[in-house]
Amino acid sequence: MKKASAPPGAASGRAPEGRPLALPLEHLDEDPLQPRSATKPGFTAHSLAELAASIRLRGNKTPISLRHHPERPGHYIINHSARRYRASRLAQLATIPGFIDDDYSETDQVVENLQRNELTAREIANYIGRELSKGLKRGQIASNISKSAAFVTQHAALLDLPEPIALAFNEGRVRDVTSVNELVTAYKSHPGEVAAWLREGEPEITRSAVKLLRAFLGAKFGEEEAAAPDIGDAAAQPLASDPSPSAHAAPTA
Repeated sequence: MKKASAPPGAASGRAPEGRPLALPLEHLDEDPLQPRSATKPGFTAHSLAELAASIRLRGNKTPISLRHHPERPGHYIINHSARRYRASRLAQLATIPGFIDDDYSETDQVVENLQRNELTAREIANYIGRELSKGLKRGQIASNISKSAAFVTQHAALLDLPEPIALAFNEGRVRDVTSVNELVTAYKSHPGEVAAWLREGEPEITRSAVKLLRAFLGAKFGEEEAAAPDIGDAAAQPLASDPSPSAHAAPTA
């Protein structure tokens, strides 16, 4: 097996011009505010082991981004590529190639992961909640992450859901932001029926199932189904796959 070679500059502590630094793994810390959850598929033991095997064979081909640790001189906080850092530790490397970027914030992490569609609705909502707690307006948050105001509003609503919907959302039974908001709309008019449907339904709730539920409630109570809210890019980028329409049937009369 080919042994991974040390990155440029490992011996001197200096990198050639335009090349990444060789940074000791023992001097790196993960960001506690990293928006991606450690439960994501890329962070499973199997996935990390696969990446570690690749790194042992061919070395680290992609530098990571770091910033100086404000409280620990000589240490750094990882801006992105925490997965590559973990795999490098599994591969028992001493150093990892990286660039220092002190002009990096939590917003930058969120934007990067949003563009790769790697954040769940919950992770986005939690980030928006933290930004709101800092006193930022929703329009400013939307501008910072290059999303519409509707996108921010819809995800902010996930922070204050009715209890039965919050339970289904937190359990991962419904992960799509449009489905959650349509359930909230239905719950406002028919809380008992929606709560019962959630208690008795299938483990995974899809957009199709929620649409059937709303149609059923409209027919039962003689109402016209309200149009889904215009959420712009929040609807254009579903945050979870939508299985077949039969995954969750509407209640019977």
